[in-house]
Amino acid sequence: MIQKDASLNVLGTDLAPCSNHPVTGYFRDGHCNTCPQDHGSHTVCAVMTAEFLAYSKYVGNDLSTPRPESGFPGLTPGDAWCLCAARFLQAHDEGCAPRINLSATHQRALDVVNLNILQDHAL
Repeated sequence: MIQKDASLNVLGTDLAPCSNHPVTGYFRDGHCNTCPQDHGSHTVCAVMTAEFLAYSKYVGNDLSTPRPESGFPGLTPGDAWCLCAARFLQAHDEGCAPRINLSATHQRALDVVNLNILQDHAL
């Protein structure tokens, strides 16, 4: 059985839900929970924008195309999604990072992204 890391956010409080419509998270539990097996660190609760979705597709991770065979509906602007911390940082460096929900962003995101950067993109 996979052991989840403590469900704490970057503010040091209980991790809030990110999204159940569409359902997100490494564990598909609606939260940006993580564990050592989550090599992508799906820990940043990001609210999708058209600009970010186009950027993500351009760099090889198409989040907007539905994949019914995997139960993935495809994301649209306004959807919240547990994003890989490194992808968020990459988008930040390129000037197209989405807004994020700090209370739903797992504290493990801080292993990759500085808190000041996260706060700069907070909703």
